[in-house]
Amino acid sequence: MDKARYIMIGGFLGAGKTTAVLALARHLRAAGKRPGLITNDQSFGLVDTAMLSSNGFDVEEIGGGCFCCRFNSLVEASENLSKESRPDAFVAEPVGSCTDLRAAVSYPLRRIYGNDFEVAPLSVLVDPVRAERMLGLTEGRAFAPKVHYVYDKQLEEADAIVINKADTIDASRLERLQTALKNRYPHAAQFVVSARNGHGLPAWFDYVLTESSGSQTAPEVDYQVYAEGEALLGWLNATVQLSGPEFDGNAFLQSLAARLKTGMVSGEIAHLKMTLSPDQGNDIAVINLVRNDTSAELSHRLQAPLESGELILNLRAEEDPELLWELAQQALKDTAAEYSIHSSLVQQEHFRPAPPNPTYRMALA
Repeated sequence: MDKARYIMIGGFLGAGKTTAVLALARHLRAAGKRPGLITNDQSFGLVDTAMLSSNGFDVEEIGGGCFCCRFNSLVEASENLSKESRPDAFVAEPVGSCTDLRAAVSYPLRRIYGNDFEVAPLSVLVDPVRAERMLGLTEGRAFAPKVHYVYDKQLEEADAIVINKADTIDASRLERLQTALKNRYPHAAQFVVSARNGHGLPAWFDYVLTESSGSQTAPEVDYQVYAEGEALLGWLNATVQLSGPEFDGNAFLQSLAARLKTGMVSGEIAHLKMTLSPDQGNDIAVINLVRNDTSAELSHRLQAPLESGELILNLRAEEDPELLWELAQQALKDTAAEYSIHSSLVQQEHFRPAPPNPTYRMALA
């Protein structure tokens, strides 16, 4: 039997990884292949899992730490998917604040489970506007230097840097960004895509489905700086039950996102993601906000009003997690009042990520 292909799609928070994972999964299905998807987070209750599952794909969620630190859980997730659907390819999306994936995931998979997996090149996605700011090409709100360290290490270890959302900047800015990335990370292949509209995806998909992962020595990582950079980010996951008279769920999400954005006075949003799913049926609304100075995007819309449903809220920002939770509570209260509905908290967790402690670290393939 042919070995299953393991494809990891990394990148910083807000780079569009989940949209890219969904596009690749659809591409595989259209080609008669069976994809198995694996999501990952520092906590539990992921928008990503809900959104991918709503599109009819088999998904395993690994919470409580990154792939590097939950390596055995990653293997178990692959085994669970294999029992259910025997995937031809596993598509895995690591935590957006995680780095050292080459040494802590790709190489251990090759050396320990090489009989089971064919490991694809490591792709790292970037949001072009965020990348411009992180590389100093344009002005705008950016993150602290230690957060920037994590961002830089993600790109340094990439086999391929994928500039996503290419339709959001003009050609001259895109060309300047491509040049800057190639000068700084000359080893990496480069692709320009829009996971949303399909531009450039065939060439990138062909690359990850046919090429093998690189064998160069993994970059050195200062785990103290890495840990301090991650710890500057506040994490908030919450699941909320909404009920009341019939209301417009799409408008509710837009109003809630606007309140959360307005309330972020000092901190910088890395990614706000929310889904709203009616209690009846398989419909879903998905909204994303990736910076303070942009608008929230409603990427999936509910087809009809609803009377009750489940809201999943994931917020990542360079801010005190206690302040994030206070902001979220007030925004939920005010938005529920606006629509005359009741909100009931099912679960929530807010924290700063713990220091990374990889299960394995292999600098060589």
